[in-house]
Amino acid sequence: MNALNHFRVAMLATDGFEETELTEPKRALESAGARVDVIAPKPDEIQAFRHHDKSITVPVDRTLDEVRPGEYDAVMLPGGALNADALRVEPKLKQFLRAMWEAGRPFAVICHAPWELVSAGLAEGRRLTSYHTIQDDLKNAGADWVDEQVVVDGQLVTSRQPDDLPAFNREMLRVFAKAGTRAGTKAGARG
Repeated sequence: MNALNHFRVAMLATDGFEETELTEPKRALESAGARVDVIAPKPDEIQAFRHHDKSITVPVDRTLDEVRPGEYDAVMLPGGALNADALRVEPKLKQFLRAMWEAGRPFAVICHAPWELVSAGLAEGRRLTSYHTIQDDLKNAGADWVDEQVVVDGQLVTSRQPDDLPAFNREMLRVFAKAGTRAGTKAGARG
C-alpha cells in the first residue's frame, strides 16, 4: 500500500513519549509510503517509555528550530504524559501546530498528546478522545470529550491509549490519504 507516496508527516515528540505510540504509527505511515520526520526540541535522540519504565531511544530527524509548517502534509502526536507535558509549553511547537491547523492539515493525536492541542488553542469545539486522566482538561478547554477507541472529527483523529493503536492507525491512514488526495500537490512533492 503506497497511498501516501510523497506525503510528509511531522511526528513531534520529546523525552518521555510512549514507545508504541510513536513506533507503531511511524511504521504504519512508512509502510503506506509516507516520509516521517521525528521532530523534537533538541537534536540527537529522545527517550521512550513503556508506561513508567524507560525503553528504547529514537533518533531525531530534525529539531523544532529547523522545520517550517509548509514542508509537511500532516501532524502525528504520540502520547506519554512526560512527553506531552514538556511539549505543550514549547512556543515553537504551539506555533507549528497552529500553522498546520490553519492550513487544514490532518492531525493524528493519541493518549496524553491532546494536551498539546489544548495549549495551542486547538481543542475548543472539537469532538475527541484521549487518555482518561486528561478528560477534565479537554472538557475545560471546550472540547467534546468521549470515551471511544478512536474518534474522527474532520481532519482530526484521536485515540485513548496503546491498546487502541490498530484502530488509530487505520483511521490515521484513511484520513491522511483522503487529505492527500484532496490536496493534489503534496508538501513532499514540492520539495
